[in-house]
Order: sequence, then C-alpha cells, then structure tokens
Amino acid sequence: MFLRFLASAFLAPFTLATVATSMAQDADPPNVVLMLVDDAALMDFGVYGGEARTPNIDMLAAEGAMFTQYRTSPLCSPSRAMLLTGMDNHLTGIATIPEVLPKEHEGQPGYAMSLEPGVLTLADHLRPQGYQTFMTGKWHMGSGKGDLPSDHGFDRSFALDASGADNWEDKSYMPYYHDAPWYEDGKAAALPDDFYSSKFIVEKMISYLDDASADEPFFAFLGFQAIHIPVQAPPEFTANYDGVYDQGWHALREARHQTAMTLGLIPEGAPLAPMPEGSRNWQDLSDDERAVYTARMQVNAGMLEAMDVHIGRLIDYLKQVGEYDDTIFIITSDNGPEHNRGDEDSRLAFWMRLNGYHIDLEGVGERGSWGFIGPEWANAAASPGALYKFYMAEGGIRAPLIMSGPGIAPQRVDAMSLVSDVAPTVLDLTGTDETAGAEQAMTGRSLLPVLAGAQTQVYGADDPIGMEVSGNSALYKGDYKITRHMPPTGDGMWRLYDMANDPGETRDLSATLPDKKAELLADYEAYAARVGVLEMPDGYDSLQQIEANTRAKLTKRYGWMVIVAGLIFLALLYGLWRVIRHFFIKPRSA
Repeated sequence: MFLRFLASAFLAPFTLATVATSMAQDADPPNVVLMLVDDAALMDFGVYGGEARTPNIDMLAAEGAMFTQYRTSPLCSPSRAMLLTGMDNHLTGIATIPEVLPKEHEGQPGYAMSLEPGVLTLADHLRPQGYQTFMTGKWHMGSGKGDLPSDHGFDRSFALDASGADNWEDKSYMPYYHDAPWYEDGKAAALPDDFYSSKFIVEKMISYLDDASADEPFFAFLGFQAIHIPVQAPPEFTANYDGVYDQGWHALREARHQTAMTLGLIPEGAPLAPMPEGSRNWQDLSDDERAVYTARMQVNAGMLEAMDVHIGRLIDYLKQVGEYDDTIFIITSDNGPEHNRGDEDSRLAFWMRLNGYHIDLEGVGERGSWGFIGPEWANAAASPGALYKFYMAEGGIRAPLIMSGPGIAPQRVDAMSLVSDVAPTVLDLTGTDETAGAEQAMTGRSLLPVLAGAQTQVYGADDPIGMEVSGNSALYKGDYKITRHMPPTGDGMWRLYDMANDPGETRDLSATLPDKKAELLADYEAYAARVGVLEMPDGYDSLQQIEANTRAKLTKRYGWMVIVAGLIFLALLYGLWRVIRHFFIKPRSA
C-alpha cells in the first residue's frame, strides 16, 4: 500500500502534465456545453437506473465520466450560482432563493439574490480567452439592472428569470410571479407560438451557434425547465410509460433502492429510510386518485425523455458542423425532486382557474395542465436517499453528474465532489487561469486530477465540506455527516450519520458518538463564519415564508386595485345611504 502511494505521488504531476500538454497542443481549444436539468433525482437518468428513456444522456456517460458521489445545493438559485462561479453560494450573493428569503436577511451581504459585484461566471472567465458565450433557459439569478446573463459574460442569451414557468405557453406557473419573465440579451422577450421549453431552449441555442464564428470556441449553458413544476410533456412521450408506475410510490422507492445496490451507488444491505411523516399510503387512495397520480409520474418521465430527445438534436447538430469531437459535455441537476403539491390549497386552486390551469387526468401534462408529482413520488424518486428538494438530506442534494469530451476518458468516479467543483474543472480543461480578474478565490476544487487518474479523491478524510441554504445545513467530513432540516418537514435539530454504511440517513449517532458530532459542529461553525451564513429568524418555516412573500408581492402588484375598489365601495355605500335617507327616513318636524 505504501509503495502504491509513493508511486501515485511520484507519477501524479507527470500524469497531469501529460493531460495539460496534450490539451495545450490542441490547435483548437475545446468547446464546452453545460446542461442543467431542473429537479432531477440521482437515479432519474437511465444510466443511473431510472425508468425514463435517456439514450443521449446515457451515451455521454458511456463516453466519459459518470460521477456517483456528487452533491449540489438543495435549491435552484444557489446551485446555479455555485455551478457557474465555483464559489460557495453565500459568497456569490445568492445564499438562497428570493421566494423563501426572510425580511431579516434582505440586503445583507451574501443575500442580495443576484450575483454581487466582482463575482465572475464561467462566461466572464472564458470570454477574454476568445470564447463565444451563449445561454438559453432558466437563469433565476436576478432580473434587475446588471443581473441578467448579458451582464455576466454572455454574448447572447434567452433567459427565464424565475424559479419556473409554463412549458407550453408564455405565462407564470404560480401567484408569486405576475408573468413569465423571459429576456433576450437583457431585453424583455416573448415566446414563439409553437413553444415547448426543452425544444425551444435547444433550438435557440442552435440558432446562436449557427450565427457564431467557426474559428473561435464556444461556451454554451442550457438551463432546462424539465422536470420542474408544472410537469408537462407531449402526450406521445407520456404514453411510453403506461403501466410503469401503476404499483405506486412504495414500489418505486424500493425498486430504486434495490437498483442502487446493484449499481453500487450504495453498499449492499444499506437501509432505506422510512417515508416522511404524514406520507400517504398508496392503497389508501381511491382508484381515481391513483390513476391521476400515476399519470403525473408518467408525465414526469415523459418530460425527461422529451428533454433527452432535444439534447440529441443538439448533439446531432454539433456532429453535422464538425464540432462534436472538440466539445466537452457536462450534464447535471440543480437539486433533488420537487415535493410540493397543487391539489391541497384552495387559494392556489382559485389562482389556477383564473389562469387557465387544471390538475385533472384529462389532458394531463398537456397545455393547461398544472402537473406535479407530490411528496410521496418525490421521496420515491429520490431513493435511495432520504427526503427531497429543499433539504440537505441525500434525496435533496445527491445528484447525477456526467462529463465527457476531449481529455476525459470513460470512467466511473466514486470520489466525493461538489457543484462548486465544476467551474474550476472547466477552466482547467480549457487552460484558463481561474485567478485572472477574480476578486475572490473559487472555493471549489478542480476535478481534473481525478479525471486524469492522478488522484483518487477530491477531498481528504480531514477536509470539512459545509453547505447551507435557508437554515437547512450539512457538513461532511470523511465518512460522517451532520445535518439539520428546518420546518415544515424538519425540527431544526442536528443529527450525525455514518454515510459509508448508512447513506439513507436512518440512524442518528449523536448519542453514541458525541465527540465526533461536536467535532463536525465546530467545523460547521467555522465554515458558517467564513462564508457569512446568517442564522434563520425564530420560528422560520419555508412554506410560511413563501406564502408571506407571495402576499407581499400581490399587495405591491394589486394594492392600488384594492384601494380603488374600497373607494368605489364607500362611494356606493354613501349613495345608498342618500337614497335611503331621501325616500325612507322622514325628516323630523320642527
């Protein structure tokens, strides 16, 4: 073992030097295509054991590196900021998402809800190196002056600055937003009549690449809306999954758990966490309820397949123009599956009716359908992890990551890696100095040494890895992890887990290993102080916060209408009083 270590240490710099020299001698620097799926679980892609047909994604995995221990943040905006900057989310200005931001954190350092001055994106880094930079799809990192992709290094962009939007029409998907804020090159833009999100995002990117110079490399960032709420897909894709989900969420989570062991994503015999408290039993649902929930999960898979088909169109285009072999492809997800429902809130139901949405079985996933999978399907999809999006449990942050292209040999990478590691890796693969023009150092680490075979790990056993979004927190160190989950699902208490033997986070070791827990808590406090984490206000609940923020938005947007309506009502009341007084109330005699 010692001799093997010495050999590895001796050969490592030469291995990296060989890779770097090979890439430097390439007359044409590699193109980079970075694709971000929205709310996809670790096992949603076919190559990771999922039910959806994703042959194009699977092909990229077969040709390159498939990561099995990759972690992202539990919410979309922080993940996007970390992915594009290589920095901890608090250092970018996007510590969380604006929809759940408490008033006490507004305007605080790290909580601007847009990239702060001096924070550079991959586009900012690559453009000075001669790269053409393009972005299409979801942005969700600020829509004010100076906040859009055109202000952060992208030459061309067609961006949605919202947590989501309809996939068939140019409209909002929730009351928080008045409309779907799409922008092209920083200016408000409308969508075409034949819009479908995955189709449009790829076609718009191809149009930008068509107009690009063939003599310069490009960086293309595609932020897909699949498979964010509303879950929508063309019916021909949905039909491909008839019968697949008929047995319900209990069967799916157990099947994925077994598949995860078969694929080596978790150790053989690793326990599966129980479903969250309050989860419904599949058999307790009525036949009609089971039918509609089954259909929604079929749409979810169909939406993934539709996205993969359009990714295939981009791949075919790059092959036709001779750029495929010179392109690095990266595909990952921003967080785990979405658990929120759309069938238990009368206020949301009223808003849906006003905005032309339904949640019925008829036409599920098609135009006007407000699709969702709900907490039980989300928990099943996140198997073998616990919980789902929003939370620092493995179901919320363990995600797929695939890299392929020049300089990346076919391999499986079992080393722990983070969303903030992607940016420095891209800069390494393109020969770009990450410190050039940067005011702050990246917190992520390049994965190139692992990809090149010079190292087996990105983070050592003594390296603490901290993460926090809206009070939901985690810290990894070696085989151990501490985590806390905030209400409404969690209780804000810290717990300790052995991730090597219990990746489902089923056994809290706080009582049996108090010293280890104290060690990791101290590491977390140091991390929080270093990056500027703000503690959550007393009684914070993300669901209550988004309701409060939505009310504030609606009041600001429609407050004048309430005032006018009130004045009209008072005027009518006064007029009615005058009529009653004139005709029905006799004046007193002198």
